[in-house]
Amino acid sequence: MSEDAALDEALKAAHIPTLMLALVHLTGDAGHLKDAPPLVYEPLGDGQGSLPPAYQETIRAKARDAYLAHKGGRPLAANPPPATLRAMMDFIAGMPIPEHYVPFLLEELAMDGADPKRPAPIAPKLKARGRSLKVLIIGAGMSGLLSALRLKQAGIDFEIVEKNDDVGGTWLENLYPGCRVDNPSHMYSYSFEDNHVWPYLFSTQPVLLDYFRGVAKRHDLRAHVRFGTTVDEARFDEAANVWRVAVRTKDGKAETLVADAIVSAVGQLNQPRYPSEIEGFGAFKGPAFHSARWDHGVDLKGKNVAVIGTGASAFQFVPAIAPDVAHMTVFQRTPPWLSPTPDYHFPTSEGMNWLIRNMPFYDKWYRFWLFWMGTDGIYEAMKADPAWDGNPRAVSQLNDDMRTLFIELMKMQLADRPDLVEKVIPTYPLGGKRMVRDNGVWLEALKRDNVDLVTDKVARIAPDGVVTADGKLHKADVLIYGTGFKASSFLDTYKIYGRGGVELHEKWQGDARAYLGVSVPGFPNFFMLYGPNTNIVVNGSIIFFSECGVRYIVGCLDLLAESGAATMEVRKDVHDAFNARVDAQNARMAWGSPHVSSWYKNALGRVSQNWPFPNVEYWQATLNPNPDDFVLDGAKAKAAA
Repeated sequence: MSEDAALDEALKAAHIPTLMLALVHLTGDAGHLKDAPPLVYEPLGDGQGSLPPAYQETIRAKARDAYLAHKGGRPLAANPPPATLRAMMDFIAGMPIPEHYVPFLLEELAMDGADPKRPAPIAPKLKARGRSLKVLIIGAGMSGLLSALRLKQAGIDFEIVEKNDDVGGTWLENLYPGCRVDNPSHMYSYSFEDNHVWPYLFSTQPVLLDYFRGVAKRHDLRAHVRFGTTVDEARFDEAANVWRVAVRTKDGKAETLVADAIVSAVGQLNQPRYPSEIEGFGAFKGPAFHSARWDHGVDLKGKNVAVIGTGASAFQFVPAIAPDVAHMTVFQRTPPWLSPTPDYHFPTSEGMNWLIRNMPFYDKWYRFWLFWMGTDGIYEAMKADPAWDGNPRAVSQLNDDMRTLFIELMKMQLADRPDLVEKVIPTYPLGGKRMVRDNGVWLEALKRDNVDLVTDKVARIAPDGVVTADGKLHKADVLIYGTGFKASSFLDTYKIYGRGGVELHEKWQGDARAYLGVSVPGFPNFFMLYGPNTNIVVNGSIIFFSECGVRYIVGCLDLLAESGAATMEVRKDVHDAFNARVDAQNARMAWGSPHVSSWYKNALGRVSQNWPFPNVEYWQATLNPNPDDFVLDGAKAKAAA
């Protein structure tokens, strides 16, 4: 195909609002933004901002001419001045962006091509003081690799311990059929990686595993990893101001590693939760496994399969295996809210990939649009209105409006199966539990002749099946647990002993808390990623949060180097005030409703998972550590040791 033909095909697939901003860079003329119809993004629209088809064709023609002129030798226009950039941001957002968002979004846009979160070198500061700094990273998943790269860029010595034999974390471990991310691929990626060309709009597990493997290879991170190594415990040595970490290899060899600081990047959703509270758990005589530990040695073809749970994992694997099994019984405790996403399984078109590779600045503005629309676009609908006096199944008028829309869409899909409607419509507010991406395959799977959705409570597990509260035995050859993870058991795989020999889990007593999800009083130079209250629910990508958290942690290490202190730990009053503010805001969100039970809450009923504020607030809070938030000391003790 000629370049002109490829361009024409690509323009057919263009996101027109993004193309309009690329046109500004090609021509230096932002006048067409003023003359354009206002963008209106409908919840179920095509993402084109309701621009009339004829107008879209006009923009395609202008972009074609401008691109060919550029390829013919006309240079790109100078970067737009700040006022024009602001107008471009407001345009593609379809609304005036609040002023406090602008620096945050400009950084994400990274117009000059630089990596704004890349740390400055810290090594010279350490050298000037005759010091060294060794950091141990626990985990080589998404956050661990990110930490390693940033420490390498800062010139800080580090080592990674990883229990598995490869990088990738959750994308290495979760191998169930249909596994994929529920964030758009172009946003669920590191901001500093130029390659935003993805085969799917929402990446599958193999694609993401290859992505993280590629990052590790490109930045030469594997050489720093001890694979097949498990951490048993970490103890802070107060005399020497170091952490002594007991590790163990797969063959049982024990070793103690010494580090000045620890970055725990063990993840949050990686320890399967089995329903051991169900009577008879373990009594089933056939193959039984959790979706996160999928047994690929079990052939499901022609089998009667029982699935306990209808969370995010089951939502993906049930439609994937339903056509192969003889019969499937799905046991549902509470139904999930289905978020309309018609393109959830779509491949990325060749035209889209061509534009991202070739059209100047198209990739940046497309990612920016996804980021803005997915960051806080739905956040307001999850906030409880104190004046709301409507039905108890919503928390505000906006929440109720979206609820009504989602219900109508489900009813449309079930027009031929009205018997399922009552079973699949949640009775709790939209956002009270994790929403799942809906492109129709879930309800189509439930409508199959060989699938039954059972909403009676599971009473016990029998050797040959599952017994419900009505006394009925549902026979099965294979039992699959889609029962989620031990999300509230933060850092549950090893012990951490801080000052005075206090163990972190004993300190938490089942109620994990941390300052910015990163640090805990009494545990100096110990930092967490994806820690308490840093889970993203409806607004954004966890990779964005990890990038913020890693920048903050590297900033803390820089503060140690700058101050000459050997240790730093967050002040208790700062930690407590932060958590009080988080708790108060979580109580004002749909997921904080006392009438909703979910994995967002721990056994004490507290929301220990979710970040309840707009993402811009986490970005602001993690730009630089405030020295006044910490106790910095120990330099003399370190020198003496």
